[in-house]
Amino acid sequence: MGSASDRRGQRMDAVRLIVTSRHALAVSGDVRELLTEVWQALALVEAIGSRLAVAGPPELRGDALGLTELAGRGCAVLGTPDPPPGEPRAAHLTELGDPRPVLMHLGGLLGEVGIALVGLACSAEDESTYWQCMEAIDAADESRDRTQKMLQTLTTREREPS
Repeated sequence: MGSASDRRGQRMDAVRLIVTSRHALAVSGDVRELLTEVWQALALVEAIGSRLAVAGPPELRGDALGLTELAGRGCAVLGTPDPPPGEPRAAHLTELGDPRPVLMHLGGLLGEVGIALVGLACSAEDESTYWQCMEAIDAADESRDRTQKMLQTLTTREREPS
């Protein structure tokens, strides 16, 4: 896949960015790195939700806007990683493609974000970090629910006669 410097400026589709985020989350090491990857993942969810709200199927736009708000809440609770991660992974998003695989992959990413946050909360050394993780877990869980709802909406639309 190349180093981070090789990918700088490279534009990617949503599924590829989600897969990259899932991998980065899985291989992150210490607490700071894991929190940075959780933030990166939530920022990507926010960006994808925003794109779906503007240019996605009309029946998904309201839920996509809600997804954007929920993921943004998760990012805000965690704060910008210190040191800043440079250009957020979400900034490389160029196209969504078919919403169904995007939403399916997004649901998987959000599940992994939730698991990572539970682990962080359980090992938190201070109350502030614990509550940050708990609030971010809520945002990730609600985002995943919203993603599942959008998938159900797509399934219903596909089953309706033309």
